[in-house]
Amino acid sequence: MSKIVILTGAGISAESGIETFRAEDGLWAQHRVEDVATPEGFARDPKLVVDFYNARRKQASEAVPNAAHKALAKLEKLYDGQVILVTQNVDDLHERGGSKNVMHMHGALNSALCPACDHRWPAPMVMATGNACPKCAEPAARPDIVWFGEMPYDMDEIFDHLAEADIFAAIGTSGNVYPAAGFVTEARRAGAQTVELNLERSVVGNQFAQHRTGPATRIVTEWVEELLGNAVPARPDFR
Repeated sequence: MSKIVILTGAGISAESGIETFRAEDGLWAQHRVEDVATPEGFARDPKLVVDFYNARRKQASEAVPNAAHKALAKLEKLYDGQVILVTQNVDDLHERGGSKNVMHMHGALNSALCPACDHRWPAPMVMATGNACPKCAEPAARPDIVWFGEMPYDMDEIFDHLAEADIFAAIGTSGNVYPAAGFVTEARRAGAQTVELNLERSVVGNQFAQHRTGPATRIVTEWVEELLGNAVPARPDFR
């Protein structure tokens, strides 16, 4: 059975209104990364961090899945093989778009984490500083987000999938953040076909055998239809 491993980044959700990390305005532009996306920042000012992710959670809840999310769900459902979807995104647009099995390597906005006992539970829309863990009662709940300096989730499983990939695709990723930026190298080592789908080539774009540039809603949909054998043949050029 053939296996497609897909990595998605912020670019796939941008057309749904979820701002990217490097957007020039919006939530990220109002804060230093060190203050809202590190364990040290949470230790210094937990209220600032909790409020920041409350705002991100609200923004994500108001967004709707776009054609690219829905196309990947269609691929998962109809492809005659295995589709592994790994996302760097913390929104749930893949799930709401119809994907059943999504690996959130950077955590999820709709999840809360107890750093004392590692218990996870559904996050309320508005978390508060000092929320108690429902398992151990420690008043130290935090957003279940992988911050800078922390190890992404499910890495052993992800690398196992990359070692078995026949096709590896990166969609809407910048190529700036490791270990995800190194996935293409692992997939190439395993002999996978590699394709990057992005608005423009990423900083690791030269590692991919194929490139497709443009809005995710268009290029992802076209790519999925080709994989499913539904591509419309090009019209003859009679010039």
